[in-house]
Amino acid sequence: MAAGKTYPPEKTTFMDARSGLTLTRWTDHLCHSHHLYFTNSGWFRDGKSVVFGSDRNNETGLYSLDLETGGIRQLLDLHPSPHPEDLNFQGACLNPQRDEAYFWWKKSIHALDMATGELRSLFELPPGFAPSILSATADGRFVCAAMYEDMSSRIRLDLERGYVGFRELSAAHPLSKIVAVNARTSDHEILHEERNWIGHVNASPRNPRQLTFCHEGPWNMVDHRIWGLDLETREAWRIRETQTGETVGHEYWYADGERIGYHGSGKKAHFFGYTYPDNSDRVEAEFPGVTGHVHSNDERFIVGDGGGAIRLWRLNVDEHEYEGPFCLCEHRCSMHVQKLHVHPRFSPDGTYVLFTSDMTGYGNLYTVPMPSWGEMESLPLILWDTR
Repeated sequence: MAAGKTYPPEKTTFMDARSGLTLTRWTDHLCHSHHLYFTNSGWFRDGKSVVFGSDRNNETGLYSLDLETGGIRQLLDLHPSPHPEDLNFQGACLNPQRDEAYFWWKKSIHALDMATGELRSLFELPPGFAPSILSATADGRFVCAAMYEDMSSRIRLDLERGYVGFRELSAAHPLSKIVAVNARTSDHEILHEERNWIGHVNASPRNPRQLTFCHEGPWNMVDHRIWGLDLETREAWRIRETQTGETVGHEYWYADGERIGYHGSGKKAHFFGYTYPDNSDRVEAEFPGVTGHVHSNDERFIVGDGGGAIRLWRLNVDEHEYEGPFCLCEHRCSMHVQKLHVHPRFSPDGTYVLFTSDMTGYGNLYTVPMPSWGEMESLPLILWDTR
């Protein structure tokens, strides 16, 4: 199948049974489709289009969705690699300065010009290493990623399908490196390396010098979760130190590119929080219920998954706590494999939430509108929240 193939709109709308809000399903094919990982924005053309991965025609491809017309366009045509080198666009990222996408394929980082279809190889994974999620710096100069020692010959690993070996890989302390690859010249530098499993490299959307990364593993077992890294000085430091009995994670950058959001738990309560990279002005507030992945553009509204619903919390500034969780909609997603994780994410303008669900049997892209402050009062509260 040739790249550039177009599909007519597959868009349908329906009312959510619990919240009454109108949901839009944007894809409807006999295969799984999914958006990018929740820390990576997939929007381009000033928010008018979004990229997504889809297994149409029995091969994994990268596509663009026109959010004005619903039209779908295939961006490239690649033959999938055998497991465990599966072609997976969930960890892809976009250049914030031009319409270029980056992804791993056959152990190499590739760059795709989304307008012309030109494909370039930027960086080859060193022998004996496995790749992690990509992230582009705010100035569009570098594509950054973590790579870690491949221990699949010693540990039974299937991280994409049920986190098999997750705990064991963390405990083995594989050699990990963070690389920055020049998106135009392919020159690269190793910014940081250590004997801990590093993942989730996430560049600031505002400051091209700063990124975060994490020590992967069960949150209560890693030495420290959230780390900062300066691309110029290569200094690495701890962000949001935890005390005994505390855990934090699912970190992400606020839209301002200056604050880092996260959620966690202490001895008595769950909390949402944010801090600046230098650990200044840390703010945390308790929230009712529990959540999985979370996202927000700022501290006012937090969206999360877990259970069977998209949950929404809003900040009560006077009480310094979050209200909710309100039910935006049911997602009924199996979350059986990584590409079927819900991963809700606010749109850049905050007017809707994008998520993935296989509620129909196949993974598809959905959006649900963001209600106004007053309209939230009519949303049902999730009082049965247990996980």
